Amino acid sequence: MPKIDPKYFYLAALQKYGVSAKALCWNSKEHQQIRFEVIRQALPNDLGNITIADAGCGFGDFWLFLQKRGEKPKHYIGIESLERFVHIAKKKSKQDIRYLDVLTDALPKADYYICSGTLNTLTLFESFLFVKKCLDASRNGVVFNFLYGNKESDIYNYIDDVKIEAMLRDFHAEIFFEQSGYLENDKTIGVRKCAPSLE
Repeated sequence: MPKIDPKYFYLAALQKYGVSAKALCWNSKEHQQIRFEVIRQALPNDLGNITIADAGCGFGDFWLFLQKRGEKPKHYIGIESLERFVHIAKKKSKQDIRYLDVLTDALPKADYYICSGTLNTLTLFESFLFVKKCLDASRNGVVFNFLYGNKESDIYNYIDDVKIEAMLRDFHAEIFFEQSGYLENDKTIGVRKCAPSLE
């Protein structure tokens, strides 16, 4: 089980803040955009020939971020487990938004999966499962951000280097992108499956 009930947590935030970055529990729209900028750096320069799946897409804001930059992928798939958010994301983005739970449902294939803020309220086990399922459904890799460190919290999930290294070993994966320092206690990495050994 998650540390908190995500439906209550996010729907309560939606009721309090309306359709905004704060309803997704970001400190501000500016912080959300900074994280999007870092994720964009990890993706190929030309998005026109790739499919991006946005796991935990919220209101489809990553699509709107790319659209504003004039960088539309070949296909964008938003994946969201809160039905209310799915309706909002479809209305805002006019894109392919699917009502799915990454932890329990089969996922569509995509060239890259991205996850922004999605791991923050999961347990460590759920975070690893979430990333693993996205990695398995991706052709090229997963780019995700997370709360970085070893803090203890009743609500939020912090992940340190030791835990990331354990995840990579379990997944037979390697890091192709890594960045921190852009915001306090935040880190973004891109992972992909290791090439099979020739031995």
